[in-house]
Amino acid sequence: MTLAAAASACPGFCRWSYGLSEAGAQQANGASSAIVNPVYRPLFFTPKQYRTIEVLAELILPSIQDGEGKQQPGAREAGVAEFIDFMVASDPSLQPQFRDGLTWLDHASMPAGTFAGLEPQQQTALLERLAYKARYKESEQAGQHFFKLVRRYTVMGFYTSKIGLESLDYPGLTFYATSPGCTHAGNPEHTGL
Repeated sequence: MTLAAAASACPGFCRWSYGLSEAGAQQANGASSAIVNPVYRPLFFTPKQYRTIEVLAELILPSIQDGEGKQQPGAREAGVAEFIDFMVASDPSLQPQFRDGLTWLDHASMPAGTFAGLEPQQQTALLERLAYKARYKESEQAGQHFFKLVRRYTVMGFYTSKIGLESLDYPGLTFYATSPGCTHAGNPEHTGL
């Protein structure tokens, strides 16, 4: 509960599923659900590290055009970098893993200096070496571990956001005044239930 209370202070919180009920209550009370400060200030990461987390999350879950030409939101629109920053700030055991991983990633990004400073093709090439077992190098084991960690938190952040749940067409947050129930009550599969 304390974690949820602390999360509500984050600008991106209204995009995460745990913030949906609170946002609905604010709207019902006439309060604005708009983000008060659209410029996010990281809780744990430095601005440079936060930018790298943004780039990583967007490369892992980019916004794409679907088959009908409609733009589908990605990690950026879902506030995934904010989610990761909040989770890392809230869990001291994650902090050295992310700090060391970001340092490794920037070191592997030389001579650009930072991963975010690489050209998009270079970023993708580096991540592919970390993501696919066929391309693993023994010397990049720390980077592989970090990439798995970032990927796990990116997916978690996206699919616990309102945008992520909508992309799944997830009905779990729907309130039904009455249960829709089974439409074929005489079906033999219900015998004995």
